[in-house]
Amino acid sequence: MSDKVKMREQSPAERIRNFNEVPYGYDEREAVQEASRCLGCKKRPCAQGCPVEVDIPDFIARIKAEDFTGAAEVIKRKNSLPAICGRVCPQESQCEALCVLGRKGEPVAIGRLERFVADYEREHRSSDAAVVPAAGNKTKVAVVGSGPAGLTAAADLALMGYEVVLFEALHAPGGVLRYGIPEFRLPKAILDEEVGYIRSLGVDLQYNMLVGATLSIEELFADGYKAVFIGTGAGLPYFLGIPGENLNGVYSANEFLTRVNLMRAYRFPEYDTPVRIGRHVAVVGGGNVAMDAARTALRLGAERVSIVYRRAWEEMPAREEEKHHGREEGIDFKLLNNPVAILGDDKGWVEGMECVRMELGEPDESGRRRPVVIKGSEYVLDVDTVVVAVGQGPNPLLIQSTGGLETNRRGNITADPETMATSIPGVYAGGDIVTGAATVIAAMGAGKIAARNMDAYLKGV
Repeated sequence: MSDKVKMREQSPAERIRNFNEVPYGYDEREAVQEASRCLGCKKRPCAQGCPVEVDIPDFIARIKAEDFTGAAEVIKRKNSLPAICGRVCPQESQCEALCVLGRKGEPVAIGRLERFVADYEREHRSSDAAVVPAAGNKTKVAVVGSGPAGLTAAADLALMGYEVVLFEALHAPGGVLRYGIPEFRLPKAILDEEVGYIRSLGVDLQYNMLVGATLSIEELFADGYKAVFIGTGAGLPYFLGIPGENLNGVYSANEFLTRVNLMRAYRFPEYDTPVRIGRHVAVVGGGNVAMDAARTALRLGAERVSIVYRRAWEEMPAREEEKHHGREEGIDFKLLNNPVAILGDDKGWVEGMECVRMELGEPDESGRRRPVVIKGSEYVLDVDTVVVAVGQGPNPLLIQSTGGLETNRRGNITADPETMATSIPGVYAGGDIVTGAATVIAAMGAGKIAARNMDAYLKGV
C-alpha cells in the first residue's frame, strides 16, 4: 500500500521570517499520483464525513483521469469555498477519518486534493461559469455575517435564484476567515478570490452594516426581506479571570489576530500596525487559535514564544499539522502548566506570569483527563507579552436587540439542528453563533442546511 504523497513546504528556518503560505500544494503530477491511491469504494464512506456533502470519490476520480476542470465542477456543486476548505478544514477528523485506506495505512489526502483542484481552477479560470444560478424569483433574503456560515448560505441561496443581500459589520468580507486565520495558513488573496466567486453568483455584499445597531432584524423584514440567516460567529473573547489580565501587554487572541490581519501587520514596515511584540510571548491555550497566535508572534519578531497549556500534548485540540509546524518552528510547549496570575512592573506592563504545574487525573465531561494542580509547584515564567486564547462566545449585540430570539445558557442562539430555524419564524442561524467556537467546515455545513430549509420555508413546503 503506497504512502500518502507528501506536500512540499517552506523550511522552518525560512518560514519563521515571512508570512508566506507554509505548504506549496500539489502539482499536477503529485495530485494524480495521490488520487490514484483512492479505491473508489462503492459505499463511499468518505463522502459521509463531509459536512457540505461534496461527492468526494467523483472529484478524485476526475483528478485521476486528469480532468481537473471536471473535478472543480463536481466540488463547486456543493462547496463554494473549496480553496479555503482545502487549507483550513480538519479533514483528518472528518472525510479522511472514514477513508478505508486509513484502517491499515494513511488515508487519501482529500484536503490536499481539494486545495489542488481549487487552485487549478482559479489559475485556469475554467469552471466559474459551470455553476449557474437558477432563474431569479425576486424574493429577497438577508444574510447577516460574511464568515464561512454566511458565505455558504448566501451562495446556496443565490444558486437557488434568490435575491441575496449579505450584511457585514466590518469593512471587508470573510469574518474569522479574514481576521482570525493568519496569512501563512490562508492568504487573503485566496479568500478574496473565493468571495469574488460568491459575488459573481449575484450576492450583494453590504459592508459597515452592524445588524443590531445600524439596523435591526425587524427592519430587515419591514424592508421586504422574506427570510434572514444569522451567521455572526463567536467574536467575544473569554479570559482567564486571574489577576493581572488588565495589564499592558495582555491581548485576547481575537484582538491580537484581528490587528495583525485586518491592519496588515504581516506586511510591516509597509503597514506600521500598532502590535507590540515583546521579547518573550506566552500564549495561553491549546487550540488552533492558540497555535495561530503563537506562530504569528514568532513571525513578528518575538525571540521566544511559549504555549502554556494545562493538559498534555495528546489532549491539545489543535490540529496535528499545526502542532507539528509549531514544534518545527521552535515554539516552546509548556504542557501541563497553568497560569494563576500575570505580574506587572510599576508602569503597568507585563513582566512575568505565575504558573503552576499540573498532572492529569480522572476524565471530565469532555472525555479528557482532568488537570489537577501539583501543590507547591508555583513558579514565574519570564514573559513580557501574554495572549489569551481560551475560547470565545457570541457577541450579544444582535441577540439583545432582537426580541423573541431564544438563546441557551451560554448566550448562543437556539436553533433546530435539523433545520437551523430559530424561535422567530423566517429567521435561521448557524455556525459559531449557535454552536460556540467550532470549525470552518462545521459552520459551512450549518449554512448549507439553513439555506435548504429557508428555501422550503419560503416555498411553503
